[in-house]
Amino acid sequence: MTSDQIQVGKASEDAVYDVDVEVYAVLGTATLPIAQLLKLGRGAVVELERKVNDPIDLYVNQRRVATADVGVADDRLIVTVLDVLKRATE
Repeated sequence: MTSDQIQVGKASEDAVYDVDVEVYAVLGTATLPIAQLLKLGRGAVVELERKVNDPIDLYVNQRRVATADVGVADDRLIVTVLDVLKRATE
């Protein structure tokens, strides 16, 4: 490999680090009939399948990549990664 090839490879690698990815945390899910969904309004409660202390799923670009705990720091919600999955799942 020549030094020019190494520099091109390094520039390509550096460019990847500037790409934004969407990261989101899923607290839980629920399945509702459409009739119940249409009745939802302010103050409605939707029960999720997870328990209070269960870890949540962390997704990157719509792929589940980790589990995490929810917390609070400086009046903001945070997640603490517990386990990174060996293979991302959809």
